[in-house]
This record gives sequence, C-alpha cells and structure tokens, in this order.
Amino acid sequence: MSQHFIHRGPGYSPTNKVQLIKGGAGYFQMMERLLDEAKYSVHLQVYIFDGDETGNRIIEALARAAQRNVDVYLLLDAYASKEFPLEAIERLKQSGAHFKWFSPLLRGKGFYVGRRMHHKILVVDGIHSLVGGLNISNRYNDLPGQPAWLDWSIYVMGEASLEILGRCRQFWPKRIFRNDMLIQPRDWRGEVANIGECLVRMRVNDWVRGRNQISRSYLEWLHRSQHEAIMMSSYFLPGRVLRKNLARAAKRGVRIKLILARYSDVLMAKAAENYLYSWLFRQGIEVYEYQKNILHGKVAVFDMHWATIGSYNLNNISAYASVELNVDVYNAAFGQILREQLNSILLNDCVQVQPSTFFQRLTWWKRIWQWAAYELVRLIFFLFTFYFSQEKSPAGKKLDI
Repeated sequence: MSQHFIHRGPGYSPTNKVQLIKGGAGYFQMMERLLDEAKYSVHLQVYIFDGDETGNRIIEALARAAQRNVDVYLLLDAYASKEFPLEAIERLKQSGAHFKWFSPLLRGKGFYVGRRMHHKILVVDGIHSLVGGLNISNRYNDLPGQPAWLDWSIYVMGEASLEILGRCRQFWPKRIFRNDMLIQPRDWRGEVANIGECLVRMRVNDWVRGRNQISRSYLEWLHRSQHEAIMMSSYFLPGRVLRKNLARAAKRGVRIKLILARYSDVLMAKAAENYLYSWLFRQGIEVYEYQKNILHGKVAVFDMHWATIGSYNLNNISAYASVELNVDVYNAAFGQILREQLNSILLNDCVQVQPSTFFQRLTWWKRIWQWAAYELVRLIFFLFTFYFSQEKSPAGKKLDI
C-alpha cells in the first residue's frame, strides 16, 4: 500500500466517476443536458445568476424540468444575484419550481456581516453533480468574440453526489420536499453498479457555523506534499496560517507553482495581491500570471494524487465569511489530468513573473499603492467577516462537518 494511500484523509466515498470540465460552452451544454435528463429532482445553488443569454438558457431548462414534474429547487445569493429578473422568478414558479434567496447582508442573532452563499452547485437526482467556480452568466460562457473567463468544474457521478444533495437540502425547510430523496434503492444500485472506484469527498467552509473543511484540506496537503503543489487562484490573498504553511512546504523542498491573474475584474485586489509577490519570491515560490483573459478558477493539485475544485478562494473571505463548497478527489489518474491541464495553461497562456524583473519595475509609488491596496483590502475583509460569535450545534459544540 502506497504512502499516499495511507494518508489520503477521512471522508471519502469510493463509488464515484469524475470528469474535469473546463469552463465555457462545454460546461453549460453539460448543465443543460443534465437538466433535460433529470427524472426526480434538481438542486441548483449559484452565487451570481444573470438574466442574459446564458442565464435565460438555464432558466428555460429549469422550467422544462419542473414542467416534467421534476422537483426543482433554485437558491441564489441575495446580494450577488440581486439583478436576477423578477419575471424569471415568476416563470419558474409558474412552472412548479421552488425559488429562494440566501440571507441578506446583515443578520441580527449572533450578529455577523457579509456571510454570502458562494456555492456553484448543480445536483440532479442525487446521482449527478457539477461543482466548481462558474457562475451563470455570459462571462463564463464562450460567445462570438467573447471567450469565457478561465474557470473549472468537476462532474461527479456516484455516492459523493448524494452527500452534496444532503448539503443542498440543508438550506431549505424539510416540509418543502416531496420525493426529492425517494430514488428507489434498486434504481440507485443500478445507476452506480458499474461506475468503478474513485475516492471523492465533499468539503465545506462556513466559519459562522464552525465548518472549515476546505481550509483544513489545503493545510493538510501542503503539510503532506513531498514534491509539487500547483494552485490556481483568482483572488489570492492568503491569511497568516496559509502563508506559514506555504513557506514550510517550500522550505521542505516542495515546488510550489501559483497561477494567478494578470488581469482582474477587481483592480484593488490585484494590487493587493502584487504586494505579496515580494514575500512569495523570498520563499522560493513560483508565480505565473494568466494572460489571455480574466482568471476565475479555484483549483489545486498536490503530488498528482490529491486535487480540489470548487468555489473556495485562497483568501479570508472564503475562509471566514462565505459559504463555500469544494470537491476533493484522491485519484492518481484524475490528478494527472488536472496537472497536465494546469501545466499546459502555465506554459502556453501564462508568463512567469521573474523576481529580478518584478523588482526592477517596482517604483516607490507602485510599492506605496500596493501596500495601501493590501491594507485596505484587509480592512474590507475584516469588515465583511465581522461577527460576534460562531453559531453552535444543539449540544453546544462548534460544528465541523
């Protein structure tokens, strides 16, 4: 038995099939196909859902499913999807779908600010799921003259999808469900009998509710990696604990490659990120900037064995404020596929930031601007993660599931 297998970590289910999906037209085609093939239930939870061409396609697919007597549940973040068309809500409700907003910005009991539902999840029939970083918007699709932002998703067929379904159900009152979980056991066994084995686990971050699984996954595998870690992050502003573990891994001889954005949709965040480059270079960490378009992906692969894909950014908003969901895969074949994809992007679509060139171009006023942006973004992060207390389980213990 390999050393990697011994240390794969808890929580994996074995009976799964997975497929890596790059964002763009293929992702939305698969989403539409899954919706059109749904038999029992659909759960869609999205941070941003725009009423544009791409959004309207998915709205119509959801309506078609509901009209076939499929139980459809759509949960959108009340802040990020505030432009979702009212007529689309009415269209879905008239078709028989269930619609709900995730909570507003402010909360009274156990006061906190900024807790957002950052999921990008589709679960169909408790067997098929898509988990990744893609919102539903033209920005994430391939349109004429407009290539998609770079992002990723993973398709999971099997036991892990049932676990993700259970997570989706937690955001709805139990009384609303009719036959959502009533997939007959014989149907379930028939669906998964010939899938094969791939170790997959759902990971959740929701600090207010005491859940920090995704954060712990990154720390765990930085600690256990022996050779290489490749991480793609759209808004890379790691906190103190993650920086400490990055430095330790690099000092131990792990080759760390970061794929970051050259162009960002949040300019101040990019300036703040640039402020960290000096620290990264001192640790011997390699930095590559994606050149072709906006980078929005949140994926990582360690030693070609462990991979994670989902909505979690490497910053304190994801760690302490947002409700996040990732899928971890422990499988050498899948890890190799993801590594090859990331290395291809790194070689063909990125430019490595060389320390000598970076410092040569770093004027004093740029350094001041980067420092100011970094401190301001840290303040914003603090405000958005402000809370009085974490919520507790009925037994009085912090939840960590």
